[in-house]
Amino acid sequence: MSETIFNKIIKREIPADIVYEDDEVLAFKDINPQAPVHVLIIPKRNIPTIDDLTPADAPLVGKLFLAAQKIAREQGVAEAGYRTVMNCNAEGGQVVFHLHLHLLGGRTMGWPPG
Repeated sequence: MSETIFNKIIKREIPADIVYEDDEVLAFKDINPQAPVHVLIIPKRNIPTIDDLTPADAPLVGKLFLAAQKIAREQGVAEAGYRTVMNCNAEGGQVVFHLHLHLLGGRTMGWPPG
């Protein structure tokens, strides 16, 4: 498995604006934000895509969403509303092949996304 930019952020080899961390999850501000609040929430263990998840990963995926909930409250967007997005593979919009959850808030979200 090749190392991603997210692995380098986890290992503190490159800087990131970290907003949350625990033993299994790391969250940091996106460097190309699509909303006033745009945070990437990642597992510290590299799982390339949603398709690589196993039933044993269910608790970890739940922790990603619980981190999103906590971050949304801390960033002041929980009450007004926010969006979470997880892309899978290239045609699904995934660019970095390390599972990650986008938390977007601070503006009205439309559909289709944009």
